[in-house]
Order: sequence, then structure tokens, then C-alpha cells
Amino acid sequence: MTNPRETNRAGERGFTLIELLVVITIMAVLAALIFPAFGAVKRRATISKAQTELQEIRTAIELYKDKLGFFPPDNPGLPALNPLYYELLGTAQIDATTFETLDKTARMTVVGFVRAFSGLDTNNNVVPSGVSGFINCTRAAGDEAVPAKSFLRSLKPGQYAVGRNNGVEVRLLTCTVPWPNNLPPVLSTFVPDEASVKPNPWRYNSSNPTNNPGSYDLWVDVIIRGKTNRISNWSQQAQIVATP
Repeated sequence: MTNPRETNRAGERGFTLIELLVVITIMAVLAALIFPAFGAVKRRATISKAQTELQEIRTAIELYKDKLGFFPPDNPGLPALNPLYYELLGTAQIDATTFETLDKTARMTVVGFVRAFSGLDTNNNVVPSGVSGFINCTRAAGDEAVPAKSFLRSLKPGQYAVGRNNGVEVRLLTCTVPWPNNLPPVLSTFVPDEASVKPNPWRYNSSNPTNNPGSYDLWVDVIIRGKTNRISNWSQQAQIVATP
């Protein structure tokens, strides 16, 4: 006859070592299956966000061309340091020396323009961009130029960066997917006001596009799990490129 006390002790028995090892093994297998899938979902979401922002800028650029007859100017040799923010939002020359965006959020002097969109050579000398001023710009009264128009509205935080380039305040269109803090900045001369986040500016080439001849190249690189994914207007899919 079974002793009731022995029955109770058997029911209260915990897992054996073998049973624990089996449970741990199963959990490890499930983790190995789930984590890659989770990573793939996160990558797709990040790429989708960048592609949506790409389309917003493309639409604004096309509207710009429809109105003015040509694409916005770029910055030859420095595709990440371009005047797209100002050209797509529109500016007005409020006096002989100053430009202001149509939404009145940013100003830049005529003299400062040259430094704002210029790079530096190996001796830290300013290398002019070759662009002399904003084109989508309302000039002084009496000028026959077409009044400026805003083609890009409701920019969200992260879609532009405010900082200084060669000591001049400048704004750049950026992707909301930030540049990793452990990598060198995309623009070595650009010092963002918000130092905690490295901006990821959109690169733009309309003077000599290599992927869309006769049009323009627009792209941004986003780093996901150590890989550089290029989001561009010449490929519907993100491209893995070798270097940032």
C-alpha cells in the first residue's frame, strides 16, 4: 500500500537537471529562430521609413521642376552639403544682404551663403561651392523674377538638421534614421546644434548624376546591424553598399 507522505513528496519534486537542460535547449532554439526574424522586421521598417521620406522629397523636387523648368541646384563635389532645404521651402531676399525662408524660420546672409555651402581643402582653406545664391527666391520689389514658392511642408523633427558649416548657420534636409554615433560624421565640417545626434543628410546631385542621367540622383545611407543600406531614387530596393 502506498504511503500518502511518499506520494506528496513525489508530487512536490522539482525539475531534474536533464529536464532543465531540455527546457534551456528549446528556449535557445526558439530564440535562434525568432531573433533573426525580428531583425528582418526591424530592417524592413527602417528602410520603409527612409523610402517614405525619399518619396516626399522627390515629389517636392518634381513640383519645383514643374514650376521653374529645371531641377534645384546641387553642390558639385559635396552632395551631402546641398541647398535643398532652402530651395524646396523657398526663400525671400528681405534686403540687399539677407535671405530668409518663406516660413521665416531661417536666415542667411549673401556673404554667408558662400561659406555655408563650401568645403575645406587639406589645408583647411574654404573651397567655394560654385553656387552663388538661391534660385527659388523672391527678390526685391520691382524684380521680374517669379515669386518663390514652398514645395516642402510640415517637416518633422529629424527631417532637417540645424548647425554650422565654416562658422555659418545652415540647415540641411536629413533622414530621420540618424547616423551612428560610433562612425565618423557624413560631413566633417558641419557642426550640428544638437550634438547628441549625428545628422544623416540626404545626398543630392543634379549637375552630373551618374545613376539618372538628365535628371538627378537623391540618396541616403542608413546603417542597420552594421550594414550600409542605400535608399535612392534609382532603385526600388535598398542596396547594400560596401562602405558608409
